[in-house]
Amino acid sequence: MTSTAFRIGGDLKVRRLGFGAMHLPTEPGRARETSLAVARRAVELGVTLIDTAYLYGGGANEELLTEALHPYPDGLLITTKVGVARSGPSSEWKLDGRPAVLRDQVEQALRRLRVERIELLQLHRIDPQTPLADQLGTLRDLQTEGKVGRIGLSEVTAAELDQAREIVDVASVQNRYNLLDREHEPVLAACEEAGIAFLPWRPVAWGESGASTEVAVVAAELDATPTQVALAWLLGHSPVILPIPGTARIDHLEENLAGEDLRLTQAHRDRLDRLPEPA
Repeated sequence: MTSTAFRIGGDLKVRRLGFGAMHLPTEPGRARETSLAVARRAVELGVTLIDTAYLYGGGANEELLTEALHPYPDGLLITTKVGVARSGPSSEWKLDGRPAVLRDQVEQALRRLRVERIELLQLHRIDPQTPLADQLGTLRDLQTEGKVGRIGLSEVTAAELDQAREIVDVASVQNRYNLLDREHEPVLAACEEAGIAFLPWRPVAWGESGASTEVAVVAAELDATPTQVALAWLLGHSPVILPIPGTARIDHLEENLAGEDLRLTQAHRDRLDRLPEPA
């Protein structure tokens, strides 16, 4: 039977099926009120892992979650990401892993989330212009200072993961991955071997029509939705996968979380395993 829980870093227990907050509108008005309701409903339904980032509105997404959920219930993990900043005359978002920038973004996140420590902090991307040892060394220093609990990475290769693990203990990896996009299977395998949490972003995505049709057929046979099939496949594919599907609608949120209860037969799983990736 597929386990519904995972201990990040070996000790931080969360429900494996989490919630990605990126799509929640943060501007004042009715859409924001709906966003607050969605975040609160996720927690009501037992979600204990919520993913956000400084990139999502320059901290506005973090502030939204704080308004919705603070004071946080016991066991709720809000993980955020740093390492992307506005820079240059055009103020475009760019990778920026300079130690001063990372430290400042962590300090801001602590203030916005109203916490003394970020239990899981992820480097949004590795900045190729800054030595990796400087980027991860800064996060390690913040960990030593008690401002960061565990360190994760995002969108890395297996080689980069190996290199990072020589510098810090890596608790999580957040890469693009789903039923029809398995480019990072080697990274997932490395995470599984080391017991590292693998948080697939874009965990539900539909590509070439033939594969999508096959998923729809399986869904019809199980009286489920294709999205639920895709999430159930992820949960059964590896015990370290922690999907974080995002939505700005309560009905979609409830549909996503119901995917945890879907049981794929071995025949169905074999059919899905054989699906080709989109060209």
